[in-house]
Amino acid sequence: MSSEQDSCYLCKEYLRDPVSIPCGHIFCSICLKTYWDHADHTGSYLCPQCRVTYNKRPTPRRMGGSRQSTIQRNSDSFPPPPPSPDYNYAGPQDVGCDICVGKKQKAIKSCLMCLASYCEKHLKPHYESATFKRHKLVDEIGHLDRQICPQHQKGLELFCRTDQMCICVLCTVKEHKGHDMVSAEQERSDEQQRLGATQAEIQEKIHDRLKQMEQLKQAVDSLKNSAHRALQECEKMFGDMLRSIERMQQEMAKLITSNKRAALNNAEGHMERLNNEIADLKRRDNEITQLSRTEDHIHFIQSYHMLIAQTEAEELPTVTVNPYFSFDPVTKTVSEMKQHLNEFSNEELVKTAKTVNKMPFCELDESKKRRSVKSDEVVMYKSVQSISASPVHEPRYRDDFLRYACQLTLDPNTAYRQLYLSRGNRKAALKREPQSYGDHPSRFDSLPQVLCKEPLSGGAYYWEVDWSGEGAAIGVTYKGIKRTGYGDTCRIGYNRKSWSLFCSDSSYSARHNKDQMELKAPYSSRIGVFLDHAGGTLSFYTVGDNMSLIHRFKASFTEPVYPGFWVWYESAITVIQL
Repeated sequence: MSSEQDSCYLCKEYLRDPVSIPCGHIFCSICLKTYWDHADHTGSYLCPQCRVTYNKRPTPRRMGGSRQSTIQRNSDSFPPPPPSPDYNYAGPQDVGCDICVGKKQKAIKSCLMCLASYCEKHLKPHYESATFKRHKLVDEIGHLDRQICPQHQKGLELFCRTDQMCICVLCTVKEHKGHDMVSAEQERSDEQQRLGATQAEIQEKIHDRLKQMEQLKQAVDSLKNSAHRALQECEKMFGDMLRSIERMQQEMAKLITSNKRAALNNAEGHMERLNNEIADLKRRDNEITQLSRTEDHIHFIQSYHMLIAQTEAEELPTVTVNPYFSFDPVTKTVSEMKQHLNEFSNEELVKTAKTVNKMPFCELDESKKRRSVKSDEVVMYKSVQSISASPVHEPRYRDDFLRYACQLTLDPNTAYRQLYLSRGNRKAALKREPQSYGDHPSRFDSLPQVLCKEPLSGGAYYWEVDWSGEGAAIGVTYKGIKRTGYGDTCRIGYNRKSWSLFCSDSSYSARHNKDQMELKAPYSSRIGVFLDHAGGTLSFYTVGDNMSLIHRFKASFTEPVYPGFWVWYESAITVIQL
């Protein structure tokens, strides 16, 4: 436990008999009880620290005793399991003892004669008294009322083959008189034989499916190799095209440079000649000025005729400048080349995508067809979208979100030791017993959290998560989030490296760093998450045909992010395979 959690938020003293609540905060047991006792009359319970609202009073979970015991717990090789509830009591999925009064114990046996289920304590008479010697005990079963005839309230002992139903002895007198009837044991024996034939058929189907599975695995390996070769060849050919475009760029640059140089040399020659002619004309103008001022008439007449003759005999060439000269034709040509290239490449990409998408990789027989798996339709769609270089506009409808669907799996190397992963590492539930995970530096050692294996970066992604229980958090984090301890630097959503949406039965709250926002939105057990990594948005939705936005974070993601989850006691999250 971090230093900031050595003391209770309410009393500011060292934690005494610490307990935690679904949002993850920890208080003294007596402090939290007193705080919530005062809220009983309102029927609404708030976390004293983060103000998350609960419609019903959560059950606090003990974290251990004093500060000393807390420090000792952190020194263990892995955190201890949560406090052990009394597992002798029947839960919602268990069969309860029919004799227990008040809170019922788990039943361990059911009696087909008594039509009742018994816990270990109340079962003793069946073993110790001769009265129950002929009673038949079986492993506990629910719905014992199904063993009783609804009309005569007698045990079902016979099977009517005419009406295909179980009946009691009194049913043979009137309702099923003259019908083909056998004992339940005889019908079971006959059905058992047919069941054997069915089992053999199932085993044959298993063998057939295993064979198809092996073929599919081989085809997948071939597909991967083909895709790898195509990627390499496409990379090489696009590299060649890029080099060809670079050569064209260099030729265009040479053309512009050489023409500019020739034009400048020509202009400089004309400018030098014009300068010389201007200087000569200025000299003559000066001579004329001096001549007009002379008082010598003979000198004036002789010089005048010579100047006039020289001026009339010389004709100066005219320099004409083309006002329309420019390099715009070059720019226009390159622009047209770019447009033609874009149009051609887009047309070819669409043709290629259509051709590839029409080739089914594997599919079910048409008579039993549920869905077809086509060769990376979504990936090809994303490729065409990314090539167009248009910004990602956040979709509105679920079908549009599914175009960005990504497949995620939970990483066992990051999972808290008491998180049980199942369904191909797509479901996580907090259990009492630690799991047999090996030591790994990426593991969260004190908080019930787990990350996905897949880093998300540079594009748009969508995934959906089912959650159940008292509380869970769904979010993303950078890889560098701290993995050891209870502090906020480890909690998803409580630091600068992570963002999360906390879900409870009555409210949501969005969390990032020191900021927390309470949200009002309809309850939903399935949350959709849309990440635009390049655009800097992370959005959470209630899933439906029309997606309802719960909250949107705006951020500048500077590195890949990993989807992550925080799971409370008796809660679970499941990453949906879209």
